[in-house]
Order: sequence, then C-alpha cells, then structure tokens
Amino acid sequence: MKFTHILISSIALLFVSSGLPNNIQKKVDKVIKKTYNVEEFDFEAKTFDAEIVNTLPSEFDADNFFKIITADTLLGYAYVSKAPSKTDAFDYLILLNKDLVVEKAKVLVYREDYGGEIGSKRWLKQFVGKTPKDELKYQQNIVAISGATISVRSMTTAVNDLLRSLKILQTKQNL
Repeated sequence: MKFTHILISSIALLFVSSGLPNNIQKKVDKVIKKTYNVEEFDFEAKTFDAEIVNTLPSEFDADNFFKIITADTLLGYAYVSKAPSKTDAFDYLILLNKDLVVEKAKVLVYREDYGGEIGSKRWLKQFVGKTPKDELKYQQNIVAISGATISVRSMTTAVNDLLRSLKILQTKQNL
C-alpha cells in the first residue's frame, strides 16, 4: 500500500516538474519572478510536432521551451539551453514576452575559467528587444569581449538560431 502511494506521488511529480535539473530550475524561477515581477506562475512545457522540430536551427524539446502563465494569462516564454564554450558548455536562459520579443538573456551556469564576462548584465542587454525579424552579427551589432571570443560567438549563434526557429514556428502558426 505504501509503495503504491510513493509510486503514484512520484509519477504525479514527474508530470508537474519541467524536466530541468533542480539547480537550473531554481535559477530560472528566480529570473522569471524578477523579470515579470510575479511570485506565483505556472511553467508549462510547450512542445511541437517532430516534423517541424527537425527543421528548426535550435533544439526544441519538452525540456527547454516553456510557457510562463499566471492567473490564466500568458506572460511569455522561456527557452533554456546549452551553448559551447572553449572546452565545455554553458547553460543560458532567454525570456520572451508573448509577442516573442526578448525580455531577458541570462547565462545560468558558466563552466570555464575564462570568458565568464558574457554573463554580465551589461553585455547581455544587447539581446533585449530582439525579435524573430532580427539578425545578430558578431562585431557588428553584437560587441566582442576580449578573452571570450568563442563564448561570445557561441551565444550570438545560439540566440540567432532561436530567433530563426521562432520565425519558422510563427510562419507555420505554431506560436
């Protein structure tokens, strides 16, 4: 009897959780609360047909693209992913409003000794306001950082791929 109760609780928790690792989820929650000025919100995975997902430049699965909802109102979307740095990868978060305009970019976990400057609020601000119509270009509309070239290029490519993916999803009327 006790085993059945634990099993049912575990399955229920599986359906409620987003699939993000706990340390990442805590950071994402904190950024969402601060960005949208809310205490309570629902974080729901947004999935798409596999046929469409396979055509997108960015990875879209049940563990990285989410709707942010409060009181039955869509606040926006959260995209959580990894991008390569020199010898490892870093985790990042892009928050979008309901019109798919970038509200916030945040490096959640950076695992290198050098190049961590890409996590600075000042540098990440240049992504805010970008839409699926925009194209980002390293050293043109994205500022370089000495000692972080690989990470800067990687983050620029990752956000560009996300914006292109969102444009495709909009065109196919999936968002």
